Amino acid sequence: MTQWIVPIVFVLTGLLGGLIGEKYVFQKLKIFVANKQVPGNQIIFQSLHRMTFIWFVVAGFFWAIISSPLKPDIINVLQKILTIIVLYSVTLVLARLTAGFVNLFIRRTEGVSTSLISNLAKVGVLILGTLILLQTVGIEITPIITTLGIGGLAVGLALQDTLTNLFSGFYLLISKQVRTGDYVKLDDGNQGYVTDITWRNTTIKEISNNVIIVPNSKLASAIFTNYHLPAKEITLTMNVGVSYDSDLELVERVTVEVAKEVMQEIAPKLIENEPYLRFHTFNDFSIDFTLYMRVSEFFDQRIGKHLFVKKLHKRYQKEGIQIPFPVRDIYMP
Repeated sequence: MTQWIVPIVFVLTGLLGGLIGEKYVFQKLKIFVANKQVPGNQIIFQSLHRMTFIWFVVAGFFWAIISSPLKPDIINVLQKILTIIVLYSVTLVLARLTAGFVNLFIRRTEGVSTSLISNLAKVGVLILGTLILLQTVGIEITPIITTLGIGGLAVGLALQDTLTNLFSGFYLLISKQVRTGDYVKLDDGNQGYVTDITWRNTTIKEISNNVIIVPNSKLASAIFTNYHLPAKEITLTMNVGVSYDSDLELVERVTVEVAKEVMQEIAPKLIENEPYLRFHTFNDFSIDFTLYMRVSEFFDQRIGKHLFVKKLHKRYQKEGIQIPFPVRDIYMP
């Protein structure tokens, strides 16, 4: 029994060191780095989550095995198991780091989806790490790669629909026809903001907060309108009519002033693009014109129209400008 005291001490030390390292040292270091605002610190600590405990425990077991009275064959097998655990944990950390930093890089580019590319990078690192792990423990990977290559043909035939969606997703990203954050309207009438493009489908979130799931292959072949291309800004148009007694010069000046007030509230960065109007129709009861002003994005049209109607109605009343309504005279014999 005395021969097992030292191995047991090593195991307990590893467990205790893992608990202290995970609960105390790791958390303190996390807070310290967060206060220093180190770039990517959150990604790094999320990748190392629980790994401190695992590595301390593995180290404890490693020294326990070396100091134990076990037979050399058993010690060799146990060391290989610990090596597999360490290599796999390192591979998992690298995969998390790769996916995290790919996400960080993509978010800094304009509207590119993060899910499809980051998951692909993560899977690539996991596959590479697994092959290195197998090679390290003495398993030949050449026959495995050959088998996977042959089997891949059969899998490709069986998963034609999945692969079609996968490559359609890549096509959408590379062509930049659709990006996360874009407001799109499909040919079937559904519309909303693109929230993600995964390996199989594209997620579109409606204004009502409902979610539309569209297969990538369907979206790639569909006719749709992207309201954020070629630019996110959009021109808001408002049709208005004034009475024939109105001073059209005054109408133009007052209407443009009101439009500028609205733009100052909802799109101050676009104020240099001055709003304007064009008279176009002598209607039955009014002279009609269309106002044009820029707003930041498609959804801002709603609040823009709301504010413009309120402010214009109030200003027209103040200036004595009438917005006519249909009147019909009926003569009774």
